Amino acid sequence: MTYISGGEAVYRVLKANGIDTVFGLLGGSMLELYDAMYQGGEIAYVGARDERAAGHMADAWARMTGKPGVVLGAQAGPGVVNIVTAVAEAYLAYSPMVVIAGAITRADQCKDTFQEIDQVALFAPICKRSVMVTDPSRLVPMLEDALRLANTGRRGPVVLHVPRDLFAEEIPVFDPIPLRVARPGPAAPADISAIAALLAGAERPVIFAGGGFKWGAGRDALTALAETLEVPVVASTGHADVMLHGHPWFAGQAGPRGNRVASRLTKEADVMVVLGARLGFNSTFHSNDYVGADTRIAHVDVEGSAVGRYFPAEIAAQGDARLTAEALTEVGRKPNCDAWRESFKADMDSLWAERDEEAKIETLPMHPRRALAELRHALPKDAIVTLDTGNTCLQAADRLAHYEPLSLITPLDFGLVGFGLAAAIGAKAAAPERPVVAIMGDGAVGYTMIEIQTAISHKLPIAIVVLDNEAWGAEKAYQQEFYGGRLLGAEIESPRFDKFAELCGGKGIWVDGPGDMGPALQEAIASGETTVIQAKIDPGALMTLRKDLFNAPQKEAQA
Repeated sequence: MTYISGGEAVYRVLKANGIDTVFGLLGGSMLELYDAMYQGGEIAYVGARDERAAGHMADAWARMTGKPGVVLGAQAGPGVVNIVTAVAEAYLAYSPMVVIAGAITRADQCKDTFQEIDQVALFAPICKRSVMVTDPSRLVPMLEDALRLANTGRRGPVVLHVPRDLFAEEIPVFDPIPLRVARPGPAAPADISAIAALLAGAERPVIFAGGGFKWGAGRDALTALAETLEVPVVASTGHADVMLHGHPWFAGQAGPRGNRVASRLTKEADVMVVLGARLGFNSTFHSNDYVGADTRIAHVDVEGSAVGRYFPAEIAAQGDARLTAEALTEVGRKPNCDAWRESFKADMDSLWAERDEEAKIETLPMHPRRALAELRHALPKDAIVTLDTGNTCLQAADRLAHYEPLSLITPLDFGLVGFGLAAAIGAKAAAPERPVVAIMGDGAVGYTMIEIQTAISHKLPIAIVVLDNEAWGAEKAYQQEFYGGRLLGAEIESPRFDKFAELCGGKGIWVDGPGDMGPALQEAIASGETTVIQAKIDPGALMTLRKDLFNAPQKEAQA
């Protein structure tokens, strides 16, 4: 019988399942796997400078490809622990990820060995499964199970811990079989009929569309439903790319991080059909300020436990967003709600006029909304945008333009700062033919700026737009509004990130003021180089999102 190493076995399983790119940072816990990838030559390796960043790259790659993003935690202990943040991010984004985490050898376990911690317990609360392989014969089936679990139902990360010696163990040679993952169907026919009837009788209907349409490649189905019923669509937070920017029935992102038109629709609607979304905190604050108390809700999601969890659902159903939308299109009847339609269109015209005015702001330092307006006009139609968390990106959330499916990647519910740069690299690895633009604040770039070198080294050119307001903007806004302007820790000084890009072998562009941002982005993309565009923006142009957190009376600072 012919034998292969555990490392070779892992390589064969990944290749058989269409994993053509993996991310990680080299460590001593799985060199047999690295050697197998080198010799096999059919899986690209992107070596990050920090395991957290590697995880964000894999997260974005998964969102673009629909396949599990694979991270190699190649060093037991500290290397694996560094991935925790990325796993938590993927867990709250429902992003499929498989972490192959190196562990100390089986013979050394439970001996206070060098770099030994309880890795399995560490990850257990923040992933779908955290499990240790203890026998060579179980390595392949447990890896296959991890890939299947990560991408089944409501997706999420799985962490597979593999002791160092198992990668070197010999196992019988085998021919891996590509996994088949079960996919849910549409909502039940009775639920489809009930939803169609509810919509047909509505006077103020709205469709609330979430990330389920992105995972299910459902943009065309959503668009067809909106056009058939002539009903406005709003997007959940972080999913403003579920429909074409500027489509006459698309209102953009709703909720506290959305625009006033979309938020009015969800608050004033008499019927809201929720497809592929949870109505979670990021999109609603769990508040009737964003979802009307009297709104009749039909709620469909792939994860049944999410349906009706935060707002009562008159019709609660489990199913795939795209397939449900297709079924509704076949049986749906256009509601008699012309006054609602006309009001929506007038509001959208007013919103676009406001956005056009933002493009004319001439103040110095540049207003962030002027910068975002220039970026919106300059973004290529096929661009992928990654956003970070923070005050500037809060303003960007509904001010950009997304034309192609899968054009927006954000941290979603984990609210992570430092996500966007690494995510852009992962998105570029997944879609090398498309331009990728990371839009970030100056604080966020500082988390992962060394990954600029990763993008350059691996020939994955991205554009990084740094909107530099010299502050942790969200916290500064709160200190200004609720704490008498007593600033502590809110203001920061950053280096010239554009010059840092040049030191790494990339391109740097300094933007001086209004009118320069759009041309700078066009230059960056045309160059084919990893480019940092840095612009000083108005440090006073901040938004305060949550006022409910600060209810205590404010006292003036003592003399």
